[in-house]
Order: sequence, then structure tokens, then C-alpha cells
Amino acid sequence: MIFMAAATAAFLPLLQRLSALRLMTLRLFNTLSRRLEPFEPIVPGQVRMYVCGMTIYDLCHMGHARMMMAFDVVYRWLQASGYQVTYVRNITDIEDKIIRRAVERGISIRALTDEMISAMRQDLAAIGTVAPTFEPRATDYVPQMLAMIQTLEDKGLAYRAGGDAAHGDVNFAVRKFPGYGKLSGKSLDDLRAGERVAVAEGKDDPLDFVLWKSAKPDEPEDAKFPSDYGPGRPGWHIECSAMSCALLGERFDIHGGGMDLQFPHHENEIAQSEGALGHPFVNYWLHNGFLNVDDEKMSKSLGNFFTIRDVLQKFDGETLRFFMLRTHYRSPFNFSDALLADAGTGLRRLYTALDGIALPDGNPPVDWSQPQAAAFKAAMDEDFNTPGALAVLFELANECNRSRSVDAAALLRGLAATLGVLQQPPQAYLQAGSLLDESTIAGLIEARAAAKAAKNFAEADRIRLELAAHGIALKDSASGTRWVRA
Repeated sequence: MIFMAAATAAFLPLLQRLSALRLMTLRLFNTLSRRLEPFEPIVPGQVRMYVCGMTIYDLCHMGHARMMMAFDVVYRWLQASGYQVTYVRNITDIEDKIIRRAVERGISIRALTDEMISAMRQDLAAIGTVAPTFEPRATDYVPQMLAMIQTLEDKGLAYRAGGDAAHGDVNFAVRKFPGYGKLSGKSLDDLRAGERVAVAEGKDDPLDFVLWKSAKPDEPEDAKFPSDYGPGRPGWHIECSAMSCALLGERFDIHGGGMDLQFPHHENEIAQSEGALGHPFVNYWLHNGFLNVDDEKMSKSLGNFFTIRDVLQKFDGETLRFFMLRTHYRSPFNFSDALLADAGTGLRRLYTALDGIALPDGNPPVDWSQPQAAAFKAAMDEDFNTPGALAVLFELANECNRSRSVDAAALLRGLAATLGVLQQPPQAYLQAGSLLDESTIAGLIEARAAAKAAKNFAEADRIRLELAAHGIALKDSASGTRWVRA
């Protein structure tokens, strides 16, 4: 025992170096640099990540599901890689659309946003997303937003519309921030050349954006917040800057969101945050690709607009999750019923490979030196390549089908856990959604067994066909008959 303890102590520095090496193999595509970069967190072993969440006036649609899923995978893989992750995903609960919807429904803004937040959490739970570490509401951070606006004004980067000291909007002076456009690649001259509108009232330049919006007389009282600029509410962009800095510090590792937010939202975040702080505030910017429906952009006007709840009426949440995993998070994502059904077939193949193999409860730690685990890790470490990772899962499933190996099945389930799939009991998943109740099915299976024992094979076949007509497939083995939903 003394020898073992001494050997372990001597070996510990090597293990620590290997662990550190493993933590540094991850590469991310940084939108800011437009290239893949090795990921090196500010604090070794720790990651601080902020993702722009929902503007909460309606149910989550499939575009939201795409974004939430993309960064759920990022969060899970960072944790699986040994990092301690602080994940912040905000909620915008004050904005023009929210105010209009609350007025239309004749309810308070808080009542509307509470209702929609509850619905959002139910929908995201249905597709297996993990709750973030913090989920701040914008209205709880108005003082921090006002403090940042004041700093920008003190530095000459913000001005009061019309010079009104007590009333009116407060705007950010874009041309006074020299780095504007570095995230999107847009130059100020290009942006100005594309202008087709006159300068908005109160703005010195059409490129300037609002930091504080003065209250309008016809707006409800719960849309107004007191400030030295008069009653009003924060602009959308300043919300994320203030919340991220308040919860993650003045410089953090990863900022994520949909590609549609790259400009102007994230560009404006950089301008106001770095303008106030005087230094870079995010090291890696990650953006997920657009969602299309049958190869066209999703929109209500085209009639191809779907909420998460619409889709869950026809497909289960894990199938929807698996479907989204089949596309790399930065690639355009094409949504269709046919593609979703095909994803469901693939997921059932994986569950079928696990079915009937006696696995222990829970998932033991993954041995990342095992060849298939190493291949899975190599895919995920290359900017979260989930299609490549899924290919490894199917390779393991084929091995399970050939050998019925408990080790292969345990590895399959353990790797899948890092993606949030294959964690249900296989039989429960394969039987879910049956048109008949379990007792009826069990009775028919028992009657079929009795018919076979009496050599009444015609009756046995009749029962099998009756079950098949109800979407039930039987699987006979030496240990008895099991059934799955066909």
C-alpha cells in the first residue's frame, strides 16, 4: 500500500499535465477572428459564458429551439471536458413587442412575461436542454444599465437627444468608438453608403443607437423606469452588456447567440461595453446558423412558422433534439417533417441497439483513451462537430447489434449522455406512443403464446397481425417476447 501511495504521488504531476493538455485540445470558431482557435479560458479550468436568450412576448419557435440547443451542447461539452462552467442566458422582459402584446391582452407586463417564461421553460425541458447557471431578467438590472450609460456619457460616447438634460432618449455615438464593425466586418463607410433613411429625430448620426428610451405618454406605467434622464426604459443592446458584466465580470470567455444577432446587436454590445470598460470584454464569439423550413427562411407570412409546441404535437422532444444534433451548429439548419421523421428512425436504431442489454444504473466515467471515445472527443473538440460525434454512436450501435457487448452499450449511452440523448430506458422509449395500452398488449401477447403452445399457428399469426395493425411489432427471443412501437 505504501508503494502504491508513493507511486500515485509521483504519477500525480503527470496526470495533472495530461488533464491540462486534454482541456486545451478544444478548438472554437471565433466569429471575431473568423477562424478556428484553440480554446484557452481566462481562468484555467473555468469557463464563463453568456448567451442572448428570449425576448419573452410569445411562445418559443423553432429558431429559438435551434439557438438554445446549440449552446446547450456547448455547455454540456465544456462540462464533459472537465471545465467548471458558469452559463448565463438572459431574458429580455421589457421591449416594444412585449409592451404591445401586454396592452393587446389587457394584462400587466409582468403577468405576460411570467406566463411566457413558464412556457419557455416547459418547452426547453421537453427537448432536454439544461437550465443555465443564471437566467437574469433585464428588468432586475436597470440600475446596472443606467450606471453603464452614465459611464459612456462621462467618456463622451453617449449623448442626450436634443441636449435635453432631464427628458428624451440617450444615444451611443457610433463614430466615436474606433473599433466599430470589427465583429461583423462592416465598415462605417459601407454602413453609411447603405443608408436609405434620414437621421432619426434626436440622433446626431443615423448609425447611432439608443441606450435609454424615453417613455411615451400612451405607454403603461409598468413600462416606465425612473432615471436621471427621465422616465423610460433601457435599449435592447445595453441590457446584455450590463447583465453579462454584472454576472460574469468585465471580461469573460464566450459570448453566443444566433447569427442574426451578429449585427447590429452584438456589434453594439462590443461598442458600448468596450467603450465603457476601456478593454475587450469577450474572448470568443460563437454564432449558430440560420434555420430554414423546407429550404426557405421561416416566417409567418410564408406560412412555414412553427413553435416548439407545434412540433411536439407530432414528434417527441428527444427526436427533435436528435434531429438538431445532426446538423453542425454553425451550418444552416433545414427543418421539414420528412427530415424529422428520418431523425426519429435514426434515434430508434440507437435505442434498439441498447434494447435487451442489461446495463447498470447511471453512466460510469468515460475512458477517453478508448478508440471510439477518442474519436467522439476529437469530433466534439473540433468546434462541437455533433454530426461527427453521432457517426461514432452509430458505429457503437453496430457493435452492440453484433456482439451484444455490455461495455459497448455502456460506452454508447455514456457518450450520448454528453449530447443529452439515449438516457431513457430503451424499452420505455421504443414503446412510447403506442395506440394500445400496455395491459391490452400484454394480454394479446399472452394469448399468442398460448396459441403457439397449442400449435394454433394461424391464431398466433392473427394476433401478431392485429398488433401490427395497431403499430406494435413483436420481438421473440429465448427469454420471451418483447414489443416495440413500429
